[in-house]
Amino acid sequence: MNSIEQIIEQKIRPILQSHEGDIDYLDTTEDGFVRVRLTGACSTCSGARQTLKEVVEQVIQAERPEIKGVVPVFEVSEDLIQQALHILRKGQPS
Repeated sequence: MNSIEQIIEQKIRPILQSHEGDIDYLDTTEDGFVRVRLTGACSTCSGARQTLKEVVEQVIQAERPEIKGVVPVFEVSEDLIQQALHILRKGQPS
């Protein structure tokens, strides 16, 4: 049986990368849900929820039927916050 990481690496990541996106596997909850973070173009795509259901969840459940679903985690990195602050501060008078 393939691990969740192997499924993502071999079957899901290539699909997402072909669209300038990617995915980070975070963990699997005790109650059977896989937590992931979409990155790259996938993180801002209007079709992200559809991608999670029709690609990520379906592929994982085909390999690991005991998985109940995929849950997206939306986090803003410290680097992104700093970039935004830098841009915002440029418009302020000194």
